[in-house]
Amino acid sequence: MKKGLIILSLLFVAVSAMAKERQTREEYVERYKAIAIAHMERYGIPASITMAQGILESDSGNSHLSRTSNNHFGIKCKKSWKGDKVYHDDDAKGECFRAYPSVEASYQDHADFLDQSPRYDSLFAYPSDDYRRWARGLKAAGYATAPDYAERLVKIIESMKLYLLDKENGSKIYSAAKSATENTEKWWESNTATSDEQINPNAFRVTVNAHNGYGVYRTNHTFYIVAKEGDTYESLGAIFDISPKMLRKINDVAKGATLSKGAIVYIEPKKSHWQGNMMQHKLVRESTLYDLSQSYGIKLKSLAKMNKLSVDEKLKKGYIIRLK
Repeated sequence: MKKGLIILSLLFVAVSAMAKERQTREEYVERYKAIAIAHMERYGIPASITMAQGILESDSGNSHLSRTSNNHFGIKCKKSWKGDKVYHDDDAKGECFRAYPSVEASYQDHADFLDQSPRYDSLFAYPSDDYRRWARGLKAAGYATAPDYAERLVKIIESMKLYLLDKENGSKIYSAAKSATENTEKWWESNTATSDEQINPNAFRVTVNAHNGYGVYRTNHTFYIVAKEGDTYESLGAIFDISPKMLRKINDVAKGATLSKGAIVYIEPKKSHWQGNMMQHKLVRESTLYDLSQSYGIKLKSLAKMNKLSVDEKLKKGYIIRLK
């Protein structure tokens, strides 16, 4: 009898431990919503769609595929995939799926996958707050084989109020609404707060390589690094075997320009336009044309010419910039 009780007790502990390890939908959204919002600002993909796909495809990060390969969007290998692979039963037995070094890398590949695949071109004609049309468009383009895929996404979005993430200051609004459900007093406190939450896209970079202690990143099919304290164009030129003069030219800066910690430094020529589907960028805060050219990997003069602006233009919140 005692032996049976011991076994039952051990089983209860094991089940309890497994239950604690399982991530809830709410926890999943809190963990990754900032990345989804940052990608919405850059690519135009609704944050609600990204979060709903992540929840559905990865079972909120609990699926075997997401745990073993960080694949949160069920993206299969395809012929163009050069990264790591895992094999998993899906529509057929032992199908090839992409494997990533981190969840953040999976989110980045999801954005690139939609932005750069011709089959999804039509989706980018929809506003980034029209989650219903995006959901139907994903199904129509063949993202998933489930006949009710669009309905599943919409149900997740509406039941969890993820559509709030698509609004300006969406993270703040979503948190406030969530607090309202949990505690009315906390909701009022969050709505009277004066802090202005900002998304820092630098926090979601995905390293594609490393060289002499520097992470090498990529945007718009162009490689760059992030300057460290004390870096100069001369010191970086020596590390990456590029003349300081060429490094300044690539980064659209004049002779004598200095570097500050955290600055983006391209180590190969930027492109003349954005090479994904996104056509324009709407500023959510004040910026400069130079900052946008560095953020998007587009040559400053090309960006200025496209928008009929001067290269030293200062841009106000709400201004719309053409990217191609």
